[in-house]
Amino acid sequence: MNLQETLAGIPLFKGLTGEQYDELAMIVVDQEFGRGRTIFSEGDDGVGFYVLISGLVKIYKLSPEGKEQILHVFGPGEPFAEAAVFAGSSYPAHALALQPSRVFFFPRPAFRDLIKANPSLAMNMMASLSLRLKRFAHMIEDLSLKEVPGRLAAHLLDLSSSQGEAEQVQLQIAKAHLASLLGTIPETLSRILTRMSKQGLIAVDGQNIRLLDRDQLEDLAAGESRLG
Repeated sequence: MNLQETLAGIPLFKGLTGEQYDELAMIVVDQEFGRGRTIFSEGDDGVGFYVLISGLVKIYKLSPEGKEQILHVFGPGEPFAEAAVFAGSSYPAHALALQPSRVFFFPRPAFRDLIKANPSLAMNMMASLSLRLKRFAHMIEDLSLKEVPGRLAAHLLDLSSSQGEAEQVQLQIAKAHLASLLGTIPETLSRILTRMSKQGLIAVDGQNIRLLDRDQLEDLAAGESRLG
């Protein structure tokens, strides 16, 4: 697959013309990061944004005491750090490769020139940023209003949806990272997984989790019931 075909397969660039894909190909920087490599750090100049082609990338913040809070985990096809294109400010969080990852980097000045000439590209960017804002709003709501079992139930149901309404989901990240994403610690997450298993809501086999009682998980995620 050539570069233009790869760009055409990225949802952010859906519906562009062949000429526009050629223009994108002229400014993109193809980069690879090994597992555990930092892509950018909080406070670095926001010189552009990225699209993940393969691998996994986590976006996270660190407290003054060094406690990590994962904000999002991105998979192939997803853009991140798009706000840098418009704001021109520093990156507000850290980005690190959880797996060997290939990313496309788009420098801010060159990409902004393309946006000015291609309004459809600007609309795609706005849609992406709106979706990201919606996700963060849900995350804030979950962290502030839901207990950890409800957050976990919601995450498992989201995974099921993204993996084709599967009755068995595969965790994409280590349980320690999942705990950080859910705003808890690994020990608490392990206890909740055990309690859910004993109550017949799920069955855990390593990174694979079978959803045995979707109705109860939905009630738990909605805050309509509590884990016994």
